[in-house]
This record gives sequence, structure tokens and C-alpha cells, in this order.
Amino acid sequence: MSAGAAAAASERPAPQGAGRREANKAANRAAILESARTVFTEMGYGAATVRDIVRPTGLATGTFYNYFPDKESVFRELVGEIVAEARGRVRAARQEAADPVSFIADAFHAYFSYVSEEPGTAAFLRRNVGTIRAYFGDPAIGAGVSELQEDLDAAVEAGVLPPHDTGLMAPMMIGAGLEIGFRILDDPGIGADDAVAFLREVYVGAYDRLGRA
Repeated sequence: MSAGAAAAASERPAPQGAGRREANKAANRAAILESARTVFTEMGYGAATVRDIVRPTGLATGTFYNYFPDKESVFRELVGEIVAEARGRVRAARQEAADPVSFIADAFHAYFSYVSEEPGTAAFLRRNVGTIRAYFGDPAIGAGVSELQEDLDAAVEAGVLPPHDTGLMAPMMIGAGLEIGFRILDDPGIGADDAVAFLREVYVGAYDRLGRA
């Protein structure tokens, strides 16, 4: 964790007035999350302890428990932040699509680029791939399936995609994206562009056949 973040977490001067306590709480919580992200990236979730997370912040260990019950809750929040950012980028790409190729390729490219090329995010994910796999059923990720189905339905209604069972297609696409994303993190030899090209062929080909059915 940076020296600046540690200083921010210490009992630094807070704004005067009614918001002073809230400002301190927000600063402490942010410092814990920043430190946790660094510790999980360097040590991995399994090896890290609450003391490892708290030590760089300058806070007392007991202060941690005013904000989080355990290290798992911190990890879940960090994963949730990453998932929310990825969902936003992917959904924006889908909603701008005018044809099946852009709907598939642009969305997958937005996701793979974010998880593999954003330095801090990529390092955190790569170090904790095994643990993150356990979170596929979490609401933060499950919401991505619902959003994708909504976008598939909208694309069908707009004539961008042919009619199909969007309830089956959505989890299939999410599953493929997650697993190939993990492969990209595990194997630097697999590039985002190559993965997008493969998935484009698979899904665009499927939509082409559905459109002729």
C-alpha cells in the first residue's frame, strides 16, 4: 500500500462539523480496501490475513472489524467492484451494437481487455483466479446474466439479432466469457483479440443459422 494511503487511514485531520465522523469512517474504509487489494494481489487470498491487510494502514486491528466481519467480506467487495466495472463496459458495448458481429465482438473485447490489460485489475485477478471461480453464483455476477438477457431481448426486438431462447443464451455467453477470461489470465500466450475472434466465429455463426431457421 502507498504511503499516502496509509497516511489517509491514520487519524488525520477531518473536516469540521457534523460530517467529521462520516469522513473519517469513509477514509478508514477506503484505506482498508486499498490495502486489501494490494495484499491479495501480492500474497493471494488464501495466504493473506486480516493483520496483513490492516498493518500497512496504520489502523488498529480491531478497527478493521468496525467495517468488515472478515477478510472474505473484503475480498467479495473488491471482486464486486471489478465485476460491476466490467458489466458497465460490456453493457455499453452491447447497447451500441448494430449487428450480430458488433454485439458479440465488441462486448467480449470490452470484457477481455479490462480483465487482462488494466494493470492493477489483471494482477489481482491473476493472483486469485482459483478463489474467484467460487463467486460465479454471487449476485454481483449473477446480475450480469440478467442484464445480458435484457440486452439480448432488446436486440431481438430491434432486429439486431434473430429470435432465439435468450434465457439459455445469456448464461452460456457469460460462462464462456468467464472461463475464457480465466484462461487469458492463466496463459499470457492467449491474447484478447484471438479469444474475441474465436467467440465471434462461434456465436455469429450460430446467429446466422438461427436467422435462416
